[in-house]
Amino acid sequence: MTARTDSERVELANTAFYEVMERGDYDAMSGLWLEEDDGPVSCVHPGWPVLTGRGDVLRSYAVIMANTEYIQFFLTDVEVSVQADTALVTCTENILSGGPAEDGGELGPLVGQLVVATNVFRRTPGGWKIWSHHGSPVLAETEADPEPDDGTPA
Repeated sequence: MTARTDSERVELANTAFYEVMERGDYDAMSGLWLEEDDGPVSCVHPGWPVLTGRGDVLRSYAVIMANTEYIQFFLTDVEVSVQADTALVTCTENILSGGPAEDGGELGPLVGQLVVATNVFRRTPGGWKIWSHHGSPVLAETEADPEPDDGTPA
C-alpha cells in the first residue's frame, strides 16, 4: 500500500463528502464533520444564510437529502492547499439534480447548476474532517445580457 500525502488524504475526504451527498447517507455525512468539541462548524448553501453549529449544519443536510430525489456532482477545478492541520479545497460543483415528476412518475426533468465551493478541513485523530463548507452559485451570462456601456460605438 502506498503512503498518501496530506493533500491526497484531504482530496479523498472532499470526494467522500460529495459521494455521501449523492447517496443521501445522513449517518456517513455526520461522520465527515468535525465534532462539536473540536470547534464550531459552519455551512453556507447557495441562497441560504450562514448556518453555525454541528446540529444546524447536519439538520440542513438532512432536509436537503430528504427533498432531493437525485443529485450527482462532477467536480472540476479542484485545488487543495494544506497548512499544518488545516486544509482548504476550492472546486466547481457541476451539479445535476432532479426531483419527483409532477405526474407522480419516476423522476422529473434533470436540472444542471454550477456552484463554486470552498471546503475547509481540520486534521483530527480520526482523519480530516470538514470544518466549513461554503457554496456560491455561478451566474451564467445569457445572450440577452446587455453589452457594457463603455462609450464606444458598437
